[in-house]
Amino acid sequence: MSKTLTYALVAGAVALGALPAMADEVNLYSYRQPDLLRPLTDAFTAETGIKVNVAHLEKGMVERLSAEGDRSPADLVLTVDIARLAAIVDAGLTQPVDSETLRANVPDIYHDPDGHWWGLTTRARVVYASKDRVADGEVTTYEDLADPKWANRICTRSGTHAYNVALVAAYLHHHGAQATEAWLKGVKANLARKPQGNDRGQVKAIWAGECDISLGNTYYMGAMLSDAEQTEWANSVKIVFPVFENGGAHVNISGVAMTKAAPNRENALKMMEFLTSPKAQAIYAEANFEYPIAPGIQPDPLVAGWGSFTADDVNLMDLAKLRPDALKLIESIDFDG
Repeated sequence: MSKTLTYALVAGAVALGALPAMADEVNLYSYRQPDLLRPLTDAFTAETGIKVNVAHLEKGMVERLSAEGDRSPADLVLTVDIARLAAIVDAGLTQPVDSETLRANVPDIYHDPDGHWWGLTTRARVVYASKDRVADGEVTTYEDLADPKWANRICTRSGTHAYNVALVAAYLHHHGAQATEAWLKGVKANLARKPQGNDRGQVKAIWAGECDISLGNTYYMGAMLSDAEQTEWANSVKIVFPVFENGGAHVNISGVAMTKAAPNRENALKMMEFLTSPKAQAIYAEANFEYPIAPGIQPDPLVAGWGSFTADDVNLMDLAKLRPDALKLIESIDFDG
């Protein structure tokens, strides 16, 4: 192979060249931080003896895999958000995978019908609401967010961010284009400021009195409570699980896919099955403040304390197909403007 690739290994960061297929390793490209994966990779290695080499990428996974082609050392890709998983599949960079273990561990709505990607954890797209300024039951649905009663009271990150595009795709699935456009205009009219920052930044804005509610993923509450600087922000809000009027709460996933060029396919399948196993799901639940995907595995007690919800039952691949249309609607009304 003509270029050197840098890998963050479970034992630290080292430089590696081209990696031949070996019986005792598996190579993973990941958008997730190495520290979040280390408990899982350590447990997998302890159980199987297979070493896991993790390359943490900030961006450009599709471009990198495309450039490497058949010479890619990557066996698996791991990322968050259905749109990112779908983009890798649509680029022809994955191969279908199927096993009785995967099907037993992953509900049908959380994996690609053709087996190109498999979900690992879920997170709900919720409302963070001020404990002081928003009464219990004041917001119950995503549709509510366009109600004029929220004028100058909503904060959110960019409408074109993948997490919000996925939510709009879900709205589009339930209500169609015309209603979705009207809803987006209503939400935009209710914004207290132009979309900016990340999900935690919106909670900080609620704490500072700039707005009363915001959109965010559930796991950010756990992240904020684990950060001394952000604990006060977290304690100023409560989590509300909205639903669609004819559905449930919008959820997104982290997921894994096997690359088309995987040089260690057998080991890669073993790791996929391990990541969906009850043991690994329990580790995920504790380390990442996310919801386990395997049936019967309970979330971390902190996460469970945020309350229960009924997830929307649409297959996420259907939402991924609606993402381009959702993005066009967001841009057509200049949501971030």
